[in-house]
Amino acid sequence: MTTTQRPAGSPAPAGLSLTTSRAGGDARLAGRSLLRLGPVSLVIRRRAVLVAAVLTVLLLLAVVLSLSLGTPYVAPADVLRALSGAGTPYDLVVFDLRLPRVVLAATAGAAFGIAGTLIQSVARNPLASPDVIGITQGAGLAATVALTSGMAAVLVAPTALVGGLLAAVLLFALGARHGLAAQRFVLAGVAVAFAFRALTEVVMLTADPIDGLRAQIWLIGTLAGKGWTEAAWIAGTLLVLLPVLAWAGWALNSTALDDDTARGVGLRPVARRIGLAGAGVLVAAMVTAQVGAVDFVALVAPQVARRLVRAERPPLVCAALLGALLLVLADLAGRRLLAPTQLPAGVLTAAIGGPYLIFLLLRGRRRSS
Repeated sequence: MTTTQRPAGSPAPAGLSLTTSRAGGDARLAGRSLLRLGPVSLVIRRRAVLVAAVLTVLLLLAVVLSLSLGTPYVAPADVLRALSGAGTPYDLVVFDLRLPRVVLAATAGAAFGIAGTLIQSVARNPLASPDVIGITQGAGLAATVALTSGMAAVLVAPTALVGGLLAAVLLFALGARHGLAAQRFVLAGVAVAFAFRALTEVVMLTADPIDGLRAQIWLIGTLAGKGWTEAAWIAGTLLVLLPVLAWAGWALNSTALDDDTARGVGLRPVARRIGLAGAGVLVAAMVTAQVGAVDFVALVAPQVARRLVRAERPPLVCAALLGALLLVLADLAGRRLLAPTQLPAGVLTAAIGGPYLIFLLLRGRRRSS
């Protein structure tokens, strides 16, 4: 990576230029590069690019491993040949039996990582995620009602989406006072989560045992029996929200500022927080409606990504990649640990999230002492 320098007062060159900070340079760009494309400038954190590259390689390796392991076993070389279109005896196993589920795991994990990043940045709280502030519980209540009332299977996901969005509306109604203040937002979300969880338990206790079991499996979160259709809905939502997510990647830089400072530099903090939170809950509601209540991915991925990048806020792209990696590995472990019995992916992500919460508590105690 080279350093581009211009004489003072000279016009910026047309096209693309890249300025890399070095010793004695602008301290504000330490560890960053300034990418210029005409009148547009973009600051790139070099460590974030490196972490994203490593996570991408690990995700690809996890995908190949997930496509390989199972009955029958497919050698990684045969997986790569099948994916390249060369034609192998294992094309049916790779493309029809395993690839749809792996793609869904990666897509859903990325969506959970994005949703968790947006919500945690708005809440300024590493414990804020869709499964903490009530979005997951709202979708779970709606899905439980659908599954225990004899509703057609194709209507379960739309009903769960509506439930998640209604939970978001209630969350905003309770937390929007005083400009969607971070503490009030989190407390309102916890209250919504407890209320919907209690209602879900009531519905399950009064339902037929078989229907209650189906609802319980959905609430745990599983990718079994799902594939291209669910992945398409999640990917379509992310594609529609792509302009918003591109703006969010830039807008997240200001979430650490207090309202007075943000207004002093010409920003609208309340509108920005509402926009970021709205995008986060919409993504969370859609992905939960498609794969169920897979907990802790949205909680863990943003904060682990932030620590890897050593940033002051969760990085959106790295959190998405890490979420995809976590869910692909969790689904693979769920398929193979007790084979032929399959564990729901939500069980494995909960096994990851529990120790993570303990780590946060111990870390917070050390800081306070």
